[in-house]
Amino acid sequence: MAQGKWELDAAHSEIEFKVKHMMITNVKGNFNSFKIDLDAEDDTFENALAKVSIDTASINTRNEQRDGHLKSADFFDVEKYPAITFEATSLENDQIKGNLTIRDVTKAVVFDLEFAGIQKDPWGNTKAGFIVEGKIKRSDFGLNWNAALETGGVMVSDDVKFSADIQFIKAK
Repeated sequence: MAQGKWELDAAHSEIEFKVKHMMITNVKGNFNSFKIDLDAEDDTFENALAKVSIDTASINTRNEQRDGHLKSADFFDVEKYPAITFEATSLENDQIKGNLTIRDVTKAVVFDLEFAGIQKDPWGNTKAGFIVEGKIKRSDFGLNWNAALETGGVMVSDDVKFSADIQFIKAK
């Protein structure tokens, strides 16, 4: 069972996503607010326990009108579903496996994981870094809104790619 507590270094962490718009370009965004609890037996993180909670209302695509639409019932329905959650079931072999919940749908997922290492900062804090990358189908989670394009295709791709650069500080 995990014993060592690691605290999220939010100032040095980010969760970003991109989705194909009108089949020709990517629209990128991020979530400005999220929490991650990480407990590990040792510095290999092999049996770590991780829980992620992302504030859906903190979505930011640098376009207020689009963000408002993403917060609506067409997409995240932030009033009813204030968080996206992920609970890891294993961290091994460059993968993180777990249960992802968006809206009221939970699915088992597997994402690529890179353990970027451990370093001491100039103030004596022990820090660990991780990079997580993956892709989900938004329709798997009930995010079905779309519009057909006159020339064929759809307004918003079903595939959503994401990346997370996460830094932790070992609790003392």
